[in-house]
Amino acid sequence: MTQTPMTQAIVDHYNAYDESKRLTGGFGLLERERTMELIARYLPPPPSVLLDVGGASGVYSFWLAGLGHQVHLVDIVPRHIEQARERASAEGSAALAHISVGDARALDYPDDYADVILSHGPLYHLVDRGDRLRTLSEAKRVLRPGGVLLAFAITRYAGVIFGLTRGYVFDDEYWAMTELEVTTGLRTDAPGWLNTFPSAFFHHPDDLAAELAEAGLAHERTLGVIGPAWLVPDLDESWGGRG
Repeated sequence: MTQTPMTQAIVDHYNAYDESKRLTGGFGLLERERTMELIARYLPPPPSVLLDVGGASGVYSFWLAGLGHQVHLVDIVPRHIEQARERASAEGSAALAHISVGDARALDYPDDYADVILSHGPLYHLVDRGDRLRTLSEAKRVLRPGGVLLAFAITRYAGVIFGLTRGYVFDDEYWAMTELEVTTGLRTDAPGWLNTFPSAFFHHPDDLAAELAEAGLAHERTLGVIGPAWLVPDLDESWGGRG
């Protein structure tokens, strides 16, 4: 697969940042558990065919395979696919149907193939609206009639909320970045000291619904993943304190 400057920037970001560890502690753990709960609401009975598109090293893929589903993991970052293959080879690992490097905008699957598609990454990494619409149109093509797309986005206000909790909003570069995000959804030229996406698109809920509709998909509802719970101090220690 030929890398464009945009896709190369995504690959470079994840070569420097280990996404496989992000969901193992802090509010990453909260995100993982809440995401699993949301996915479970919409799963058909196993063995259904699921595509985990942008699924990184397969945190959700292996869980879903363990439930008896036929899971295909696709990610644009070769490092993520290497990590998934290492996990797949470990003793006792759930077996995935297929693991491959691929692009959400041009899926290597036939029409009417999948019962469920998880799109967990492409919609916020693709800054061009046309690319996001191609991603959604590809999902529609590959889904069987009546299939379910679970499309994940990041809120337009994520950067400014995070910056408020860290005091970053008083930094001129950070403020300029979040001002652009809030008004346009676009992240560009993040400060060099900030360990974050170099570029991204952050959705307003209306944006997400409009993009789904333009791609010919029926928008059922938009649900929050973690809300304000990530603000709990010492979340790792607090995790087991409440039922």
